[in-house]
Amino acid sequence: MNLNGVEIRDSFAEAFPMAATRLVITADTPSWAETAARSMTGFATSVVGCGCEAAIERTIPGEETPDGRPGIAVLVFAMSLKALRKVVPARVGQCVLTAPSTACYSGLDGGPNVPIGKALRFFGDGHQIAKSLGGGRIWRIPVMDGEFVCDHAAGSIETAVGGGNFLILARSRTAALLAAEGAVAAMAGVANTILPFPGGVVRSGSKIGAKYPGLVASTNDAYCPTLRAHGRTALPPDAGSVLEIVIDGLSAADVAASMRVGIHAVCAIGEAGGILAVDAGNYGGRLGPFHFKLRELMA
Repeated sequence: MNLNGVEIRDSFAEAFPMAATRLVITADTPSWAETAARSMTGFATSVVGCGCEAAIERTIPGEETPDGRPGIAVLVFAMSLKALRKVVPARVGQCVLTAPSTACYSGLDGGPNVPIGKALRFFGDGHQIAKSLGGGRIWRIPVMDGEFVCDHAAGSIETAVGGGNFLILARSRTAALLAAEGAVAAMAGVANTILPFPGGVVRSGSKIGAKYPGLVASTNDAYCPTLRAHGRTALPPDAGSVLEIVIDGLSAADVAASMRVGIHAVCAIGEAGGILAVDAGNYGGRLGPFHFKLRELMA
């Protein structure tokens, strides 16, 4: 299969089930809402080393937020509901409660509860106040600039999907990065998904296992151009750089939609722009039950 001179390889991205929640962070200004959201989603690229995967989903205008102020929606993914319930209040407490003028609300209805105010209310040292609002419960926690308002808990999804991905094989790093940036920009418009890695792009793609004890993952040597002469390679002779984009979504359909948009953006640059092929990372079907077959996806 070929799109605009770019080979779509006969491979599949292998993804796995995750638990996820959406939070809506508001503030007096868009800048402070974004600052809190970026702080809260920092160091959240991979569950392997970070405990969760999180990123900004989209900005929300004041007319769509619970308190009428500028907002940011973030998605947080973890390998289990238990893990999600641990990381969410910790990150909100350290990064949103601390940020000037912010509030934090649930962005999902239904599913098992993930604590927000349920855990953070104790910071009020007995001065916190619970209020019933719209059938739910909010907490008003006194802080030095006024009050931190947050929902008691957020809804969640236990059937979210993590680890959707595709690889951009290019002649040069410049070409690969241009294609990756274009794909990230296009994928930003796909609802219910995030790209958890820095700027949405991964250069350190990994494989399962390593030569060294204790490492669960190591460099994906088959896609490292400098290792072409040292063993197995999945690269064409003129490939000089590979970049990966990883997608987490609230459903398999969301991940598929994001992958499709991103791959189309890559192929729009085409062979003339130095893009040779689109591939995907998988582990022979041993990692997860969700298999996104590239050629079926792009048919």
